[in-house]
Amino acid sequence: MPEITFREALNQAMAEEMERDPNVFLMGEEVGYYQGAYKVSQGLLEKFGPQRVIDTPIAELGFAGLGVGAAQVGLRPIIEFMTWNFSLLALDQIVNNAAKLRYMSGGQIKMPIVFRGANGSAHQLGAQHSQSMEAWLCHIPGLIVMAPSVPADGKGMLKAAIRDDNPVIFIESEVAYGYKGEVPEGEHIVPIGVGDIKRPGKDVTIVAWSKMVHVALEAANILAGEGIEAEVVDPRTLRPLDEQLLVSSVEKTNRCVIVEEGWPYAGVGAEIAHRIYINAFDHLDAPILRVTSEDVPMPYAANLEHAVVPNAQRVAAAAKKVLYV
Repeated sequence: MPEITFREALNQAMAEEMERDPNVFLMGEEVGYYQGAYKVSQGLLEKFGPQRVIDTPIAELGFAGLGVGAAQVGLRPIIEFMTWNFSLLALDQIVNNAAKLRYMSGGQIKMPIVFRGANGSAHQLGAQHSQSMEAWLCHIPGLIVMAPSVPADGKGMLKAAIRDDNPVIFIESEVAYGYKGEVPEGEHIVPIGVGDIKRPGKDVTIVAWSKMVHVALEAANILAGEGIEAEVVDPRTLRPLDEQLLVSSVEKTNRCVIVEEGWPYAGVGAEIAHRIYINAFDHLDAPILRVTSEDVPMPYAANLEHAVVPNAQRVAAAAKKVLYV
């Protein structure tokens, strides 16, 4: 399989789905002539034209609403937010319309729309541009929330999202666009709600998603040097959750650490811990530990930003704590 970047994998997914289905179109800030703020949409304007690759004003609520309306009448919009931080301005359309109209219409109105964009911290972008938004969005019934970690998953999950008849929140790590990995050419679908074991192990389960998977894998390498075999589990879809995969892993390892870039209070990791406690309590030989960002707005200074975000050393320390409790 060819090795390509995460951004190229997402680009492939959109191009293939736009070729397959003329109802698929892309709309957002700088997606056309500028080729995307992170160059994810590079070449799409030239290939599909300005009626299917649409540059918008800086008006998130407006173009999110246009996408919701388009989805109601049978089109399949992909709405790109330059960053999920900017989606706060569009939450009324996402939460009150996209997430609810299929339910409120008794299933008569389908809502095949994908909202996608960059999430989490990058490098010194400050408090207003470094937030992890998945916990906010996972709270809303009616939304599917996906958070791929590697290029192959990015392609397969985005294709599945575009084909689904429900609204999908598609979260991409801002620092992962340049990550490389092997990606199948042509038809490659990763089903919604199916997780993946990124590294098998027997001593402790480490659950992580999006770019935190890479932090977890780095921690697993550290632990391997000490004779500890960590299993890294990537849910991939955060809502609906592959609960059985998580439970099966914990039943095998008897210990669990959950890693997320978001804040600790009411985080996705808290929900995952709850599900594991309910379904695998008798298999746990230690309390579940969570490694999260510190409960503060993101500092601008590089050294302070590094201190806030989870790193491999913190994850490895948590794993050893549950092992030697």
